[in-house]
Amino acid sequence: MQWISNEWKEYEVLDTTDGYRLESWNGKILVRPDPQVIWYTPKADPRWNKFDAKYLRSNTGGGHWDIRNLPESWQIAYKDYLTFNVKPMNFKHTGVFPEQAANWDYIREKCANAGRPVRVLNMFAYSGGATLAAAAGGAEVWHVDAAKGMVAMAKENARASGLADKPIHWIVDDCGKFIQREIRRGRKYDGIIMDPPSYGRGPSGEIWKMERDFYAFLKTVLEILSDNPLFVIINSYTTGLAPSAVGYIADSVFGPRYGGYTRCGELGLPVKSSGLMLPCGAAGRWEPGR
Repeated sequence: MQWISNEWKEYEVLDTTDGYRLESWNGKILVRPDPQVIWYTPKADPRWNKFDAKYLRSNTGGGHWDIRNLPESWQIAYKDYLTFNVKPMNFKHTGVFPEQAANWDYIREKCANAGRPVRVLNMFAYSGGATLAAAAGGAEVWHVDAAKGMVAMAKENARASGLADKPIHWIVDDCGKFIQREIRRGRKYDGIIMDPPSYGRGPSGEIWKMERDFYAFLKTVLEILSDNPLFVIINSYTTGLAPSAVGYIADSVFGPRYGGYTRCGELGLPVKSSGLMLPCGAAGRWEPGR
């Protein structure tokens, strides 16, 4: 299955070749590395050489931005309900993952059509796209990320989107430790969203590895799902992890208690020059049985 985020008006993948993507962010032209782009096509678009900023990879890891003509930050809107602050950051990031728009629409619709109060937990929540989509759908949301700066950026996006007065709880914390506290408190959630890293270090130096630690983490998530859950969304940018693996782990954890099934697939973005889809990560949407 493919979920293509093809309803953007202010973002576009213009072209792809030789490990890079050429993008327009509300008129600002960026060139960024993309490990999925393993093909070579002619750089017919003149903006390959007339970019506003390009992220240059280093042979020793990481890289840096070559900025020619770019403000410190600017805004980009998605449909009529989300506005993000865009800025070039470390590791080629901009503060927005445009391919997640397909998930945002799903989240907003599920929350809006629930017909009851909904509590949503967004973990590894980054700059808040999923948080704001849930809030736009009427949910009360807990936004959890260990990076204080990213939580601050998410708050800025809430203000830009006109959602600052919505019931959003902004929490700077380690997601694993947060879940353990929620289990002790007996707090439950109707929707849970997560984008766990492939590799990371906790606040005390503990090492997280997706392939080793995610199953146990998901088992703890099971304990904070409500008796009548709406969904669990798992996003993964781990290289080599098949979408079907995301679906299998979700079904094996949530299925025995709730039934249901996981739709899994690739998130992607249309490429203007070719009309093809650029694959951008794996995702799974579990829903309980009816």
